[in-house]
Amino acid sequence: MRAVVQRVAEASVTIAGQSSGRIGRGLLVLVGVEQGDGGPDAERLAAKIAALRIFADAEGKMNRSVTEIGGEMLVVSQFTLLADTHRGNRPSFVRAARPEEAVPLYEHLLSAIELATGRPPQRGVFAADMQVALVNDGPVTIVIDTRQGA
Repeated sequence: MRAVVQRVAEASVTIAGQSSGRIGRGLLVLVGVEQGDGGPDAERLAAKIAALRIFADAEGKMNRSVTEIGGEMLVVSQFTLLADTHRGNRPSFVRAARPEEAVPLYEHLLSAIELATGRPPQRGVFAADMQVALVNDGPVTIVIDTRQGA
């Protein structure tokens, strides 16, 4: 699984003019599921994101996690994170998991995040045409890939 984690002052997802999820201070997580990913990937990713120390402590150093600050999370599925651009200018998405594999793992990730943080994350809708808005804080953006030791 691959995730782009952004520290935000606020973020939201809108689908067909309707709000699907909205958070204040916390993390916007864009997540792509790759063919062959499994439950352990979702659990490892959830634990890493929940413990990621990218919020300022009393001295202004990035030393606190979203859980420690009582922040929120918005988790949005995004298969385009698995794009392969090595050949030509048209991205290939063959590494992205098919919906029948990806949806259960996305749901598993959401459950694992709730377990790790003690609160349910806000969410997008899998495979929907979503408009994601955010106020990036910092900016702080981290890429995590479970196939690279996350």
